[in-house]
Amino acid sequence: MPSSALHVARTGLEAQDARMRVIANNLANVGTTGYKRDRANFATLAYQDARVAGQQSSGETTYASGLNLGTGVSVQSTTRIATQGTLNTTGNSFDLALDGDGYFQVQLPGGQLGYTRAGNFTRSADGQLVTTQGYQVLPPVTVPEGTTSVSISPDGTVSAVVAGQSDASQLGQITVASFANSSGLQATGDNFLLETGASGPAQIGTAGEGGRGQIRQGMLEGSNVNIVQELVDMIETQRAYEINSKMISAVDEMLRNANQTL
Repeated sequence: MPSSALHVARTGLEAQDARMRVIANNLANVGTTGYKRDRANFATLAYQDARVAGQQSSGETTYASGLNLGTGVSVQSTTRIATQGTLNTTGNSFDLALDGDGYFQVQLPGGQLGYTRAGNFTRSADGQLVTTQGYQVLPPVTVPEGTTSVSISPDGTVSAVVAGQSDASQLGQITVASFANSSGLQATGDNFLLETGASGPAQIGTAGEGGRGQIRQGMLEGSNVNIVQELVDMIETQRAYEINSKMISAVDEMLRNANQTL
């Protein structure tokens, strides 16, 4: 029995260490544009049934309760919390924020599509609207040379005024992708998410329609990490780790006493 308690306490240490890693990542990305905080989800490990409730206790009676011994805990999954971050005004014409649900589409190297909430875009040397890594925003938008101002409406319509012209010309329209299960998207780094079988296929549509958020020009969405909440979670995780450590020490002392006595 004491050795089993050591194993259970060890799983507790590993689970709390994983949770602390999730919290640390949230705090590290508190200033990351469009970052969505993660939450660690726990699940019990398999139980050992020494006696099952309802099992015969005699020829005429059955046990009213069972004898089930747990074997510990594990991190089952992490959940991305998709609440809206604060929209911060930047004044940059190519900074875009989504006010509501949805993701911008980006053409990643190798032809793969990436999805992001970070709208800190820029203009490439050939006039393409790209990310800071140089990846093309989809659908493609080309800003011609001599453009004096660029306007992006809440529905994603991109217009520009070129030097020598009095009227604005429409350059294209930025669409927004939504998913049946956005929690199923796979995070890959650089603020990009990838489609998976769990997320379902991307549903492309106009910003502001079908539950998709509107596009806000000259703004960026901040991280939705709440520092106070993360610190509270960190303290709770630290205390749980300490308790599991004390459990290992207590079981070790029990074993030592047993060895000395016997």
